[in-house]
Amino acid sequence: MNKKSKRFSLLLTSMMAFSVLLSACGGGSDNAGANDSASGTGGTSEKPVELIWYTIGAPQKDLDKVVQEVNKYTKEKINATLKVNMIDYGDYSQKMQVKVASGEPMDIMFTSSWALDYVQNARKGAFMEIDSLIDEYGKGIKDTIDPAFLEGSKVDGHNYAIPANKELPAQEVWRFNKELLDKYNLDINSATTLESIEPLLKTIKENEPGVTPYAMVKDYMPVLPFDYIIEKMPMAVYLDTKDYKIVNILETPELKSSLETVHKYYKAGYLSSEVATTTSVDDLYKAGKWFMDRATTQPMADNLWTASYGYPVVSTPAGESYIYNWSVMGSMQAISANSEYPEKAMEFLNLLNTDPYLRNLIDSGIEGVHYEKINDNTIKNLPEAQNYDMPSFSLGNIMINYLNEGDPADKWEQFKKFNEAGINAPLLGFNFDTSKVTSEIAAVQNVKEEFWAPLMTGTVDPEEYLPKAIEKFKAAGLDKIIAEAQTQIDAWKAANNK
Repeated sequence: MNKKSKRFSLLLTSMMAFSVLLSACGGGSDNAGANDSASGTGGTSEKPVELIWYTIGAPQKDLDKVVQEVNKYTKEKINATLKVNMIDYGDYSQKMQVKVASGEPMDIMFTSSWALDYVQNARKGAFMEIDSLIDEYGKGIKDTIDPAFLEGSKVDGHNYAIPANKELPAQEVWRFNKELLDKYNLDINSATTLESIEPLLKTIKENEPGVTPYAMVKDYMPVLPFDYIIEKMPMAVYLDTKDYKIVNILETPELKSSLETVHKYYKAGYLSSEVATTTSVDDLYKAGKWFMDRATTQPMADNLWTASYGYPVVSTPAGESYIYNWSVMGSMQAISANSEYPEKAMEFLNLLNTDPYLRNLIDSGIEGVHYEKINDNTIKNLPEAQNYDMPSFSLGNIMINYLNEGDPADKWEQFKKFNEAGINAPLLGFNFDTSKVTSEIAAVQNVKEEFWAPLMTGTVDPEEYLPKAIEKFKAAGLDKIIAEAQTQIDAWKAANNK
């Protein structure tokens, strides 16, 4: 919808598992590709193809209701129905990895740099190489989205997923519930670092016992001056690097300082006592029982969040605007290597990314139920919108979405300017080939499961647990992974005159 949930926040921020049925049929006599994919041999078939779609996001009460409307429209467009299975953010990667490994039937799946790792799964053969499918069935996609997304998301020279056409750089912001800011006359201009927000958190903790001062989830990461080799793995280069030397971030003073601060906040009660296992804070957002969190922003983001939650949300920068591999690959839809109907899957993705009616229906719900139109291209959410708050960033081309009330008419032009102003991160365009260290990667992931969330969320004392984590990561083979990555970066650096 024209509302952006959590990761948009990140990062954000939040996450729960959910699956539903989304049916959609259609196909005219001129839709030869649909008939070909339905029969597998060409010719005509009146029976719709069912596409199984796994995507990310929290449960939405009114999804079935919206699906009925989607079905009516797509019936006339493509000869396909959709069975949509939504899995919440915190569970998505793990559950999908199991499904992919088991060969469970599916056609389309959400992937990204941070959920169901795009590069690694493309290289492992989980996703179909789609270059020719785009050329034949996704021409509208190539005409519509910023070419930087398709070019920047290539793996070894090929595309394996369709990126969402959205903000290209990533910039972190502190987000605030404005009603609480106003109530206590708090100034967010001083909120520039993790350490600087303490007075704000303290005020809320002392005066609002029913409010969570910092709404944090278990995949939290502090804002650090690094460009990661693999997202949320403890190896990176500094953003201002000149020699492209990889560091183990667990051994850096920047991380240690951040962990000490978050642990201090945890002990002070500014975070939930269950933050290390919390996958979603949707309940806090819906009830307005949070004061602040951190999110990834975009132009007019405050309007999106305000429209989504039904009360004013404001933000202030927490970091610079950089274009990373993970921001280019931050939201994508791949076609499964096991898909029975890859042509039809690409037809649907083409429709989703180019057809404003379908995109807004799936995104914002039903006109007159979830929103009302202010003018031809601007909407205002109705109370029922709380029952259909889809993660807009995950659903494809956001630049054909309706504007929210309060958005300027040139919103999408501002997006283009925002994208052009992003700073290229040092590793933009580098994709680590892990084939020589697969066993070490698996071992390090196991250690990460044990230590990452407790450390990053401040649940444990870094003085005690950080040395243990460093030792365990090294024993699992982190140094070997870093050495292999350094060899590849050095070769890439030389080849690209970095």
